[in-house]
Amino acid sequence: TCRQLNKFPIPPWRNWLLGHTGMGQSTEEGLQQVDALVAQYRHGCLWWGLPWLPVLRLFHPSTLRPLLSASAFVAPKDKIFYGFLKPWLGEGLLLSDGQRWVRHRRLLTPAFHGNVLRNYLGIFNQSTRVLLWGAAAVAAGGGPVKLEVLQPLSLLTLDTLQKCIFSHESHCQERPSKYIQAILELSSLVVQRQFQPLLHPWWLYSLSSDGRRFARACATVHAFTADVVQRRRQALACLGHQAWLDAHWGRSMDFIDLLLLTKDENGHTLSDEDIAAEADTFMFEGHDTTASGLAWLFYNLAGHPEHQERCPQEVQELLAGRDTADIEWEDLSQLPFTTMCIKESLRLHPPVTAVSRRCTKDIPLHDGRVIPKGMAWPGWPQCHHPPSSAIPKVAIPIPPGVVCLMSIYGTHHNPDLWPEPEVFSPLRFSPENSKGQSLVSFIPFSAGPRNCIGQSFAMAEMKVVVALTLSRFMLRRDNARPPPRRKPELILRAEDGLWLLLEPL
Repeated sequence: TCRQLNKFPIPPWRNWLLGHTGMGQSTEEGLQQVDALVAQYRHGCLWWGLPWLPVLRLFHPSTLRPLLSASAFVAPKDKIFYGFLKPWLGEGLLLSDGQRWVRHRRLLTPAFHGNVLRNYLGIFNQSTRVLLWGAAAVAAGGGPVKLEVLQPLSLLTLDTLQKCIFSHESHCQERPSKYIQAILELSSLVVQRQFQPLLHPWWLYSLSSDGRRFARACATVHAFTADVVQRRRQALACLGHQAWLDAHWGRSMDFIDLLLLTKDENGHTLSDEDIAAEADTFMFEGHDTTASGLAWLFYNLAGHPEHQERCPQEVQELLAGRDTADIEWEDLSQLPFTTMCIKESLRLHPPVTAVSRRCTKDIPLHDGRVIPKGMAWPGWPQCHHPPSSAIPKVAIPIPPGVVCLMSIYGTHHNPDLWPEPEVFSPLRFSPENSKGQSLVSFIPFSAGPRNCIGQSFAMAEMKVVVALTLSRFMLRRDNARPPPRRKPELILRAEDGLWLLLEPL
C-alpha cells in the first residue's frame, strides 16, 4: 500500500506535523490553490489531510475514469461529512451503497425517464413566472432591479421540487413555508458543522444549540414527508392498483406516486421509509445544486452580453407564431446555443466542486499505478519521509481506505483538457468542438453508473428558467460591487452573494 501511494506526486507539506492540513480551505484562495495544483500535477497528487490521512486528489480522465467505472468497488462517501447528512436523508441513493444502492437505483430510474419529465415542464414554467412576476413588479417602480439571485433561485427550485415530488403547492416564493425553512436550515447547519471539528461526534453535536436546531428541522422535514407517503399509501390500498392508475388517467403522477407503484423483479415494493428517504434526498440534491448552476449562469451571461443576446433570440425564433410563451418538452432540444451556455457555465462554476470516494478493492490505473483499497502500515514515517529523521515511528489508527477526492472543479479547469480554462466560451460545446472530447472531462453531474440520476430533470429546469428569464430581462453585473469571491460549501456560492441588475426588455 505504501509503495503504491508513493507513486503519486506529493506537493510540499505545510509542516511535518500537519501535512497539508489547512492548505485547502473552502474559500476563493482554496479554489485558486486547486488551479495551481492542476497546473503542476495535471493528473492528480497525494495530499495528506493529516500525517495519517492520505487523500488522492484527482483531476484528469486518466485517473478519474477507473474510479467512475468501478462503482461496484467504490464506496460513495467520506464517512465524516456524509455522516452529517444521514439523520436527515437516511439510506437514500446519495448515502447508500452495495446491493441496496443497486436495487434502489434500478427502481428509481424509470421515475426520471423523458416520458415522466415532460409532464413537469408546466411546473417549471409556472414557478419561473412567479419569480419573474415578482421581479417585474419591483421593476415597475422604474429602473433596473438590483437582486441577489441565488436566494430567489433556491426558492424557485424548492417550489418546483415540492410540486414534482409531492404535488404540494407551498407558495414558498411568495410567503414563508415551515417545511422550506427547515430544508434551508438543515443545509446551512451541515455546512457550519463541517468547520467545527469539536462538534463532529454526534453525542456532542446533539447537546449543542446547533444540534438541537438540526434535530427540530429534521423532525419537521420527516413529519411532512411521512405524512404525504402514508396518506398516499392508504389511498392506494383503498383503491387498489388498477383503480389508482385509472384515477390518474390523463394527469401526471408525482415522484411519490411513481415510487409507490414501482416493483422489483420479485414483485417487492419500496417501504414507506425507503420512499421517504428518496424523496428527502431528491429535495436536498435537487434544489441548491440547480439554483447554484442558474445563479452562476446568470452571472456569466451578465458579463458577456455578446453571448447573452443570442439566447433570447433563439427563444423568440422558437416561439414565433405561437399562442403560448411556455417552453415545451420538444423545445428543449431546439435551444442549442442556450444549452452550450449552460454547459460552459457548469464547467466554469460547477455547483458541486468535488466528490469523495473510498475504494473497497485495489483500482488499477492505465499507467500501472494502483489506487489501494486500504491502509495497513504500522506508522506513517515508513510511507513518507518527513524533514526530521528523529521523528519516532508511532502506531496510529488508520482509516479504512484512501480517500479519493474526485475534483470536478480541477478537471473542469485542467488546461490539458480545456485551453484557457478561466475564459467563458460557450462554443467549446459546439458539435464541432466537442468531437473527440472525453466524456470524463466534463462531469458536473459526476459520471459512470453512480452519476446524478436527476441530471435530465436539472438540465430541463435550467433551460426553462434561463429561456423565460432572458426573454423578459437583460442581465448586467453590478459594477459598484467587487467581483464575487467564490465559496465552495455544499454547493458553489459567493461569499457576499451574487448580485445582478435585471433590466426589463
